[in-house]
Amino acid sequence: MSAPLLPHINIPADLRKLKADQLPQLARELREFIIDIVSVKEGHLGASLGVVELTIALHYVFNTPEDLLVWDVGHQAYGHKILTERKDIFHTNRQLNGISGFPKRSESVYDTFGVGHSSTSISAALGMAIASNIKGNTEKHHIAVIGDASIASGMAFEGLNHAGVTDANLLIILNDNAIGIDPSVGALKEYLTNVKTDKRLAKNNIIRALNFDYSGPIDGHDLSAVINELERLKSIKGPKFLHLVTTKGKGLKKAEENQVKYHAPGKFDKHTGELLPKNSENLPPKYQDVFGHTIVELAEQNEKIVGITPAMPTGSSLKFMMEKIPDRAFDVGIAEQHAVTLAAGMASQGLVPFCNVYSTFLQRAYDQVIHDVALQKLPVIFCLDRAGLVGEDGATHHGVFDLAYLNCIPNLIICAPRNEPELRNIMFTAQQGLSHPIAIRYPRGRGITLDWKKPMEKVEIGKGYQLKEGTEIAVISIGSVAKNVSEALESFAAADKVAHFDMRFLKPIDTELLHDIFSRFGKIITVEDGSVKGGLGSAVLEFAATHKYSAQIEIMGVPDMFIEQGSVSQLHTIAGIDAESIQKKLQLLT
Repeated sequence: MSAPLLPHINIPADLRKLKADQLPQLARELREFIIDIVSVKEGHLGASLGVVELTIALHYVFNTPEDLLVWDVGHQAYGHKILTERKDIFHTNRQLNGISGFPKRSESVYDTFGVGHSSTSISAALGMAIASNIKGNTEKHHIAVIGDASIASGMAFEGLNHAGVTDANLLIILNDNAIGIDPSVGALKEYLTNVKTDKRLAKNNIIRALNFDYSGPIDGHDLSAVINELERLKSIKGPKFLHLVTTKGKGLKKAEENQVKYHAPGKFDKHTGELLPKNSENLPPKYQDVFGHTIVELAEQNEKIVGITPAMPTGSSLKFMMEKIPDRAFDVGIAEQHAVTLAAGMASQGLVPFCNVYSTFLQRAYDQVIHDVALQKLPVIFCLDRAGLVGEDGATHHGVFDLAYLNCIPNLIICAPRNEPELRNIMFTAQQGLSHPIAIRYPRGRGITLDWKKPMEKVEIGKGYQLKEGTEIAVISIGSVAKNVSEALESFAAADKVAHFDMRFLKPIDTELLHDIFSRFGKIITVEDGSVKGGLGSAVLEFAATHKYSAQIEIMGVPDMFIEQGSVSQLHTIAGIDAESIQKKLQLLT
C-alpha cells in the first residue's frame, strides 16, 4: 500500500512535485479528508467533492498563485483551500474565528477573488486578464471555474459577451454538473445537456459563436484527460472555454444519489453517508416552511397567486407549491434580476406574485426593485428569507442590509413579523389587493411558536403595538429579534420599568404609536437585527428630530462593519443584540 500523500501537500508547489500517476491516490485522500471534516463540522459537501480532480489538475498544471484562479460559486473551493496552506486549520471552516466557507482575499493569496454569491467569476477573471495585458504581462494565466448552475445568470452572459471580443488570456472552465442547490433549470441547461451527446452541437455551439476556443465536453473525473487538456490550453492565446462534465457529490454514494440533500447535509456518518438524526420533534417550524405551507394554503383559495424563486425552491420551501400547484410556481434559476422583473410583469397583468428571495440575494436586483416594481407601484410581494444574521455562511450571506436599503425606496411597504403567526397574517393581508409592493423579511431557522398554524387575520398596514407595559424605558424592536428583548426582560430585576413595543412595519412607520411613546418615555432603546445605519434606529431618530422630541435614544443593531461567520447566537453577541447585551443596556439606563 502506498504511503499517504496528502500529509505532505501544504502548498501547490508540493503538489507539482508529484508524478502524474500519483494524483489519483491524492484525489482519493482529498475526498476522504473533506468527508471526514464536513461529516462532523458541517458545511457544503457535494459541490467540493465534485471538483476534486479538477482542483488537483488546476494547481498541478498552472503556477498558482502567480496564475490567478477564481472559483464560482465559492462553495466548490474546499479542496482548493486544503491544498493551499489551510489543511491544518480546515476543521475551523465556517466557525467563529475560523476560515471562511468561501474564497476570501484577506485569508489567502491563493484566493484571488471573494465569491459568496454566484456568476461573478467570468467578469472578475476577465478584469484580471485585461489588467495583466495593460501591465505587459501577457504570459499570465487567468482561470474562472464556473459551476453549480452559475453559468445561467445574466452576469455570466455579460462576461462571456465581453470576453469574446478581447485578446485576454482567459480560460473559463464550466463545471457542468446540472445542479446548483436544486437541479438546474432553463433552456441553457437543456442545451448543455444536448451538447454532451450531439457532436454537431459540440462542433457548432453557442460558445464558439462567441469567439471562444471551445473544447469538450470531457469527463471531469478523468484526471489524465483533464490535465492533458489544461496543458494544451495553456499554449493557446485569447479566450478559451473548457466544458467539463462532473457528478456533484462524487465519491460518496449517498451524496451522488441525493444531490439536493447533500449540498449542505449537516452531520453524517462518514463511512455510510447516512445523515445523523436531528431531534426536530416538538420544535417550532422553520420560517421557510411557514412561508412554504402558507403560500400553498393561500394559492388554493386565490387563483391569482403565483410563486417565484431564483434557484432556491428547497431553501425557500417554495418546493411545496411547485409540487402541489406546479403551473403557478416558478424556479427561474440563478437570476434575481429576472425574478423581480418577471414578478413585475405578472403583477402588471393582475396576478399576485410572491417573489421569494434570500435577503442577501435581493441586493443583486436592487435596480429592478426600484424601477420595475416600486416606481410603477406594482404590488409584488417580496418574501425575504434569511434576513438578519444567518450564521456560518458569513459576511456574504447575512441579510442585514435589507431594512436600510429598502427604507429609502418610495412606494414600498416594509414589514418584519416577529413570529410565525405574524408571518402568516401579513402574507394573508398582502394577497388581498395592496396598491403598493411589500417586502416581508424573516430569519433563517426555526421560529418560536409550536401552535403556529392558526386561522389567518388581516393586519392593518403600518401599525405596531405594545407587547409589555412599563413606566420609564421604552424598548422598540422590529421583527424576530423581539424574542431577544423578551428574554432579556424575563430575568431583568427592574422589568416593571420597561415597556416593549413591536414596530412590525418600518415603512410606513407607525407615527401615532411613536408620538405616544415619546410623550410617555424619556429613555428609548431601538433593537433590530439589521444595520444600525439606515434601519429602525435611524427612522426613530429622524422622527424625533422632525418632531423636536428630546428623549435619550439608544440604538442597538448590527454595527457598521461586515460580520464574519459563527453561530447565530454567537453573532448576536458580537453585534450586541443578544439578551445579555440588551440587559446591560437597560441597566445603564435604570
